[in-house]
Amino acid sequence: MKKCGVWVFARGLVLLCLACAVQAADNSKPPAPAKPSLTVTVTTSQTASLAQKISANGSLAAWQEAIIGAEANGLKITEVRVNVGDRVQRGDVLATLQADTLRAELAQAEALLAEATASAQEAKAQSDRARSLQQQGFFSNAQLSQTLAADASAQARVQSARAMVQLQTVRLSQTQVRAPDAGVISARMATVGSVVGAGTELFRLIRQGRIEWRAEVTAAEIGRIQVGAPVQIKAASGQQLQGKVRMVAPSVDAQTRNAIVYVDLPAATGSARAGMYAQGEIALGQSQALTVPQSALVVRNGFSYVYTVGTDQKVSQLKVQTGRQSGDRVEVTSGLKADARVVASGGAFLNQGDTVRVVDAPAVPAAPVVPAAPATK
Repeated sequence: MKKCGVWVFARGLVLLCLACAVQAADNSKPPAPAKPSLTVTVTTSQTASLAQKISANGSLAAWQEAIIGAEANGLKITEVRVNVGDRVQRGDVLATLQADTLRAELAQAEALLAEATASAQEAKAQSDRARSLQQQGFFSNAQLSQTLAADASAQARVQSARAMVQLQTVRLSQTQVRAPDAGVISARMATVGSVVGAGTELFRLIRQGRIEWRAEVTAAEIGRIQVGAPVQIKAASGQQLQGKVRMVAPSVDAQTRNAIVYVDLPAATGSARAGMYAQGEIALGQSQALTVPQSALVVRNGFSYVYTVGTDQKVSQLKVQTGRQSGDRVEVTSGLKADARVVASGGAFLNQGDTVRVVDAPAVPAAPVVPAAPATK
């Protein structure tokens, strides 16, 4: 039994030694690498030239709106020739007023002019004879003075009668309400049969059919806007318009602290109309910016993140601030270094410290250079 006990003890010792040897061998092996959780495409952040723009809101308005009223007083409208939306040329007749009374007054003034002219001719002949007789000694100086005074008075009556004819001619011409400029009729208050007074508004005219965009910008943005800067506008009707800055208001509204930027638009504005609301972007020029693909951005809890890949194939989550956008690339203003290896897509499925399998993004060919079109004269 003793021999048997020794053998059993020896056997247990041998088994214990074998277990220790196996454990020591396992501890000497390096740990197994972590299994990649996802295969991702990696790209590099790039510096690109992006356009600087200011976004603004505002309304479309008439460039200049002329108010056309009646000049004659107490006359009845007999005809209205235009309606709202009609295009007119300078001098076109928009409405006519009753002119019978004015024609009669003009005829009377012309008759008075003829009578005064005849009297003036007779007075002129009398003064000529008086001068001749006075030289021969048949007329005294007093008689000559009376004759010359009668001649001057007759000439003055002719001038007064001629002025009256001119006045009645002007009044008669005022019975035709004419367009002061070419443009589009935007409002019509004239109705046939109504008696109007001097100064009564009859029509409103958008001069030359031109409208403009009046954009509201903050006081901090005024100094960055230059006259002549191109502007891209989208009207409420959906139409896209191209314009240029004509003027920046010289003052800021004391209530809103905003200033008005006046943007000229082309004459043919399609579906855009004065009074519409519009959004637009005012171009300020170009500047260099660090950009990443838009697909590389991950939005979580209202913040933007990108994932970068290190040399150990592990990803790091970085919180970034974004800015302008051009095509499929977005500006990163802070939180990312240049030439960083960024996960181009699939970041929404990653977490901090995940191990990934990296596949480089295919190179994007450069856009062909399109030759500029020849300038048209």
